[in-house]
Amino acid sequence: MTVEETYEVIIVGGGPAGLAAGLYCKRASMKTVLLEKGLTGGQIAISKEVENYPGLEGITGFDLAEKLVHHAKSFGLSIMQEEVAAVSVGEGLHTVRLASGKTLSTVALILAVGGSVSKLGIPGEAEYQGIGVSYCATCDGFFFKDKAVVVIGGGDTAVEEALYLSKLTTKVRLLHRGNKLSAGKILQGRLMSDPKIEIIRNTTISEIKGDGSAVTAVSFKNSETGEAGELPTDGVFIFIGYSPNNKLIPPAVRMNDRGFVITDDKCETNVPGIFAVGDLRQKFANQIVVAAADGCIAALAAAHYLEVQKA
Repeated sequence: MTVEETYEVIIVGGGPAGLAAGLYCKRASMKTVLLEKGLTGGQIAISKEVENYPGLEGITGFDLAEKLVHHAKSFGLSIMQEEVAAVSVGEGLHTVRLASGKTLSTVALILAVGGSVSKLGIPGEAEYQGIGVSYCATCDGFFFKDKAVVVIGGGDTAVEEALYLSKLTTKVRLLHRGNKLSAGKILQGRLMSDPKIEIIRNTTISEIKGDGSAVTAVSFKNSETGEAGELPTDGVFIFIGYSPNNKLIPPAVRMNDRGFVITDDKCETNVPGIFAVGDLRQKFANQIVVAAADGCIAALAAAHYLEVQKA
């Protein structure tokens, strides 16, 4: 294996966490490259609006992504449109093998590959994503103030988000495919005591309908009674699972039982010199501002790690 170039820091992933890390790495004058196989800016680049990033009011996800990229590049960050095939742990240097066949090495490695929400895969879901279909109530709930919404799911996240939405909307209908919710008993108690939330069990939706610019209804079927029909709604919030993109994580790096990478308060893993940031790492909240903060912390910690290595 021939290493073609060695860096002080390699960042894998070009979302808010990776771009913030890149900005801070270049401010620290470290030789850094960011590798991103897809759209730089991450999932926010396809978001219609972002209203909860401090200091930026009324900005689209695409515009915020562009600002993050431009800001990082203004400090000289090199961004390569390359897919990473494998990551290997080494003594002193870690190795990153690209799908193109190139091999790079680095003293510090920041993994910012994010995660993916589970989707229903039904007609209308993709068409109305961002204009009525959402996977994050804290991100998009404000747009449905004084409206009626549907929440899909029965776990802790679905129930927590339904409770959050009930504070903003006129009506929340929680649709669950089974008879029993899997959420904790305390959460279920809060759910059932909320007068604005209706629980509809044994029910699945087969299509999300709209008028081309907004969601208007969902098609449903009750597996117990056989009843089928349409349920009018202004929005659909889907919470049926979230998975970290952890296929590149080396076996030596510790993960929890859900596959999220475990880090300390410096975003460093149990392997010295390897950091995990953003939605990939185990933490309380997944928000753009939290991901950006992770990137900052990891970059500062990587700078300190390099100084220790040189000493």
